[in-house]
Amino acid sequence: MATTWDADEAKLSRSSGGGIVRAGSRLVKPAGSTGPRARRRLGPGPAIPFGLQIGPVLLVLTWVVGSALGWIDPRILSAPWTVVEAFVRLIEQGRLQDNFVTSATRALLGLSIGLLIGTILAVIAGLSRIGEALIDGPVQIKRAIPTLALIPLLILWLGIGESMKVTTIALAVIVPIYIHTHNALRSIDSRYVELAETLRMSQKDFILQVVLPGALPGFLLGLRFAVTLCWVSLVVVEQINATSGLGYMIDLARNYGQTDVILVGLVVYVLLGLVSDGLVRLLERRALSWRRTLAN
Repeated sequence: MATTWDADEAKLSRSSGGGIVRAGSRLVKPAGSTGPRARRRLGPGPAIPFGLQIGPVLLVLTWVVGSALGWIDPRILSAPWTVVEAFVRLIEQGRLQDNFVTSATRALLGLSIGLLIGTILAVIAGLSRIGEALIDGPVQIKRAIPTLALIPLLILWLGIGESMKVTTIALAVIVPIYIHTHNALRSIDSRYVELAETLRMSQKDFILQVVLPGALPGFLLGLRFAVTLCWVSLVVVEQINATSGLGYMIDLARNYGQTDVILVGLVVYVLLGLVSDGLVRLLERRALSWRRTLAN
């Protein structure tokens, strides 16, 4: 005589989805069914070793091959080995080092002034409605006017000396720093502000512990744009009645038709831009290592 237990074990019930069969207290997978489908990865995938260097290396290889096979006219674009010879010659003469120091000094001075002013303006406008009313409008007007278009006016005001060159670089740097830092400040979650008020934090602690960490991603993004604009502005201002600097060296080589010297100056500019951007990206990875983003 069958017991109640035997009757329960004999009962089969299929789930509503039809994928799993229950036999008593056991779950039985029907024949022909497959296991759970593997999760599909939608991100960009693992990082490629030296991935950022692949593009420039291919570009240089194309230049080398084109020059070696005669596809590139040396009067239009000097061969890489000719540029290397000019590079060595300029170093032996001391011209490259002197012009590099002058350009680096101008760039760092203008970048530092622009960073300081842009950050201060962004903090004031981001934390005060009155400050925003007074600051945001003029900065947006400056944003609409290309910095290089202000050079004739700056020459009339400041002359053609170092003050005009450093001011031009600083004006180019202020805008991206202000825009991205101000936007980051306005994007801070209001719950953090409420929490700071509940904890009765002082204004100083609020800025140091809530405002600055919250605005750091935007500030670093603005810094990347600022560094690029710094070098772009430097190239232009050094070709306006300058007597030293990489831009002056390039402009002087243009007068004498020295394509190799022009390329040496451009290569130095490229290296400065890549190194400075790499340093900012390294700083960003270190300072924002706590974030989990698509990049990592």
